[in-house]
Amino acid sequence: MHDMHPEARAETQGDHVGCIRLSTAQPGARGEIVEVRADHADGHGVDVHELERRLLEFGFVEGARFELLHQGLIFADPIAIRLDDMRVALRRRDAEDIWVRLDVR
Repeated sequence: MHDMHPEARAETQGDHVGCIRLSTAQPGARGEIVEVRADHADGHGVDVHELERRLLEFGFVEGARFELLHQGLIFADPIAIRLDDMRVALRRRDAEDIWVRLDVR
């Protein structure tokens, strides 16, 4: 299995059993979007409802398949993601609001 940041431990409570935030995934990670839930607005520049709407419009919807392709050199930001059949660049702080279930390797 690929290496993950220490904070990328899978959630074990609530609705996200076995899920992680997309922001903690590493290049090569693949899986499925479980939920988009903007529950904080710190540092985003928009309110949580606007952020959630934007992520959904980009295609971060429940059931969409993804692969984390690349991360930036400085602070590993932004990240490049293949989302179904398109590529999207996303700030890690925005990826914190996307819950995913990684494929088992």
